[in-house]
Amino acid sequence: MRDLPPPPAPIALLAELTYRCPLACPYCSNPLELSARDAELDTATWARVFGEAAELGVLQLHLSGGEPASRRDLVELVAAARQADLYVNLITSGIGLTETRLDALEAAGLDHVQLSLQGVRAGIADRIGGYRGGFDRKLAVARAITDRGFPLTLNAVMHRQNLDDLAETISFAADLGARRIEVACVQFYGWAQRNRAALLPTRAQVEAAKRTVAEAVRTYRGRMAIDFVPPDYYADYPKACMGGWGSTGLNVAPEGTVLPCHAAATIPELSFQRVTEVPLAEIWAKGPAFQKFRGHDWMPDPCLSCARRDIDHGGCRCQAMALAGDPHATDPVCRHAPHRALVDSLLANLPADDVLPKFVYRR
Repeated sequence: MRDLPPPPAPIALLAELTYRCPLACPYCSNPLELSARDAELDTATWARVFGEAAELGVLQLHLSGGEPASRRDLVELVAAARQADLYVNLITSGIGLTETRLDALEAAGLDHVQLSLQGVRAGIADRIGGYRGGFDRKLAVARAITDRGFPLTLNAVMHRQNLDDLAETISFAADLGARRIEVACVQFYGWAQRNRAALLPTRAQVEAAKRTVAEAVRTYRGRMAIDFVPPDYYADYPKACMGGWGSTGLNVAPEGTVLPCHAAATIPELSFQRVTEVPLAEIWAKGPAFQKFRGHDWMPDPCLSCARRDIDHGGCRCQAMALAGDPHATDPVCRHAPHRALVDSLLANLPADDVLPKFVYRR
C-alpha cells in the first residue's frame, strides 16, 4: 500500500438505507445484484454510523436508496442524524410519504427534500418509473413538502426519451415551488448502462438542452437555481468525478459496505470494508478501496503529464471500467484517451427513434 498523506475530511455521506423501491427506473444507479432486505443495517447501527461520520467531519447526510421511505424507521434515522448534528437531505421518489409521515419527519428535524422526477406528464413519467399512478402521487407529495416549508430540490433525470421536454420540465419545477432543479442527464452505470441504447440522447438533443438551460438560468435567476449535468459522452474532457477519488465523500450501502462512490463496486479488483467490522474513520483514511486511486501515482499517460491532471483527476474510474474494461485507463470520454474511439462509435451508431429497444426495468 502506498504511503499517502492523510486525506481531508469528507464533506458528505450518502447512506443508501435500502435497495427496496416501488419504482423500477431503467436508469437506476443501484447495482444489478441487489442486496436482500434481511441484510440491511438496523436502526442502531445506522445511528452509530451517523455519529462516526460527524466525528470524522462529515457535514451533510443524504438518505437514499432505493426508496428510503421503504424503511419503517426512517423518522428514527432522521432524528439520530440530527442528534449527531448532521444536515439531513432526504432523496426520495415521494412514494411512501404520507401527510402524517411528513409531519413526523419535520418534527424529527429533516432539513431538505430531493424529489425525483421521471417526466412532466403521467403517461411518460409512469412508463419510465414503471409504476402506474406514481406521477399523481408525486405531485401530491411535492405540494405537501412545499406546504410545510421544506426546501425542495427536483431531480429530473433526463435522457433520449424525455430530453425534448426539458423546457417544460424546468417550468414544472418552478411551478411546484422547487428552490433548485438538477437537470441530471443519465450517467451510464448500473441499470442505465444496461439500458444505454434506449437512453443515450442524440447530439442534436444535447445541443438543444444546453441552449434551454442557458436561457432558463437567466429566466429563473434569483428564484430557482439550476444545476446541469450534461451527458459525459459528448464532452471533450471527463468530469471531475467525486472531485477526485476518495477526496470529498463516501457511500454506505444497505448492508454496510463503504464505497468511494455509488458505482465503485463495479470494479472487480477493489476490496471493500464494512462499518460492521471497521470504524468509518479508519476506512476513510486507510481503506484499500479509498487508497487505490487517490493522488497521482496510479495515473497513466496522458493523464499523468496532462495540464488538467488536478482539474478532472483522470476522470471517472467506473466509467473507464464500464467502457474500456480497465479502471486504470484514461477515462474514454477524454479527447486524448486511447479508448476515445469506443465512445465515438457509440455516438455514431445510435438507434433511430422508431427502433429504440424496450427498457429493462430495475426489479
